[in-house]
Order: sequence, then C-alpha cells, then structure tokens
Amino acid sequence: MKNISVFAVLAVALLLAGCDQGTQSVSADKATQTQTESGRFALQKMIPAARMWSGDAQPVMLQSEVLKNTDGSDGKAGFWRATFASPGRGKAEPFTWSGMSSVDSPRGVNHGTEDTYNAANRSMRPFDLNFLKVDTDKAFEVAQQHGGKQLMEKDPKQTVRYLLDFDAMAGQLRWHVIYGASESTSHLTVLVDASSGAFLHKE
Repeated sequence: MKNISVFAVLAVALLLAGCDQGTQSVSADKATQTQTESGRFALQKMIPAARMWSGDAQPVMLQSEVLKNTDGSDGKAGFWRATFASPGRGKAEPFTWSGMSSVDSPRGVNHGTEDTYNAANRSMRPFDLNFLKVDTDKAFEVAQQHGGKQLMEKDPKQTVRYLLDFDAMAGQLRWHVIYGASESTSHLTVLVDASSGAFLHKE
C-alpha cells in the first residue's frame, strides 16, 4: 500500500513538472512571436502614454514598418510609429508600438526624444481622433481595388506600408497605402479617406 502511495505521488509530481515546462514553452513561444495590429489599434495604445507626456497631446502622423515575418498585406503591422504634438507647449514627441521584443524596441509602447513643434507648419497639423473612422484593413481593401491586387499578383512577396496624415489644404485625414519599401520608391501608393473610406487618388 505504501509503494502504491509513493508511486502515485511521483506520478503527480512528474505530471505537474511536465505541465509547468509546457506552460513555460508556450510563454516563450509567445514572447518570440510577432503580434500584428491595425493602425487604429496601435494609435489607441499610444494615446494614454502621449497624454501622460502632455495633457493636450494630439497625433500628427502615424506610419507602419515591415518587420520580419510580416508584410502588411492584411492591413496590419508589427511596428507602428506616431508623432504627437503639444500645441500648448510647442513640443513634439515620437511614440512607438511594437508587437515584438528586440534590442532596439521592447514589446509594447515606447517613446523617443522630445523636439520642438511649429504649429504653423501645414505638413505637421494635428488631427482629431474622431475623424479616424476607417482602419487600415479597410484602407487596404480599397487600395487592392485600385491597382494593388494586380501588383500583388505579379509579386506575391510585395510589402505594404501605411501612413496616416492630415491634409490641411483639403481638410482630409488620409491613409496612404504604400506598395514598396517607402513612399518615395513605391510601386504604387493609394490614398484613402480615413473618415469615409472613399478612394481619393493613386500615385
């Protein structure tokens, strides 16, 4: 009877140890995986940190970067960078959201160095978040209908980046869906109204 009890205890101990190792293995796998999210999700994650930096902080620009094992073709990215401005303080600060841990950028929200901000600069106009009604997944769908699909059929490895800015002249918040390494070297850039989801034009 004693032997049975000892064996039972050992079996339970081994089972628990195996479960613990399995849990650690799953946690380690999750830590190395790249989490991808839409632009609106990433921006909302950065807002609390930006408001802690300055109570009147408003977003000026948001852009994605393509990381390893991500190509942006689903309207999501593993790394987002935003610039927030404080009109009251005349300062601007970059914030980032990362879906993976690296030496340069830990997972989650981080921020850079504060810089000066000139409210008279039309290319750096803050925008009201209430106007951001269309996310990057929808913007990607629109871009696909205006040349993106054909481009990706020719090159399935084509990467897609996203840029959000406010056009002060037209009074429009716009998604730039960029097919290529950057806007200056892109094969195609499709602009989509970030409030209505309407196609604006392509470059």
